[in-house]
Amino acid sequence: MRPRPLAVLAPTAAAVLLVLAAPATAVPADKPQVLGRWTQTSAASQDAWLAARAHPADWAAYGFDWSTDHCTSSPDNPFGFPFKAACARHDFGYRNYGAAGAFRANKSRLDEAFHADLKRVCARYSGGRKTSCDGTAWTYYQAVRAFGTSAEPAPARPPA
Repeated sequence: MRPRPLAVLAPTAAAVLLVLAAPATAVPADKPQVLGRWTQTSAASQDAWLAARAHPADWAAYGFDWSTDHCTSSPDNPFGFPFKAACARHDFGYRNYGAAGAFRANKSRLDEAFHADLKRVCARYSGGRKTSCDGTAWTYYQAVRAFGTSAEPAPARPPA
């Protein structure tokens, strides 16, 4: 018995209707994986984030928060060391994990990635200049470890 054409088309038509009815602002399911890939301590993670940051429109469907105040109230380029991009990536991690309600679980790694980014900046120098950069990087890292916060929603309290 041959299947009837309408019976074959019905599931396909239903699938098309579901896709068309899906909200245009649907966030891709792999958003947590992409966020995780861009917030690791490795140079490859930093490079991937920098490439994405150069083309944020390509990632618009993910709804990432690309805003930054760079190094907040600290200099972006202390003593001439270019820390601005490292601070921007750190802000990206804080803001996006905060929005996802996963800041506390990821803060330590985000701070470690920040320190790794700063150390990569310092690796460009030698001698006393490198020592000064490393010390400045350590100070910035300790500051975010101690004082870094996100606007992550507070966990719900059980009713009293």
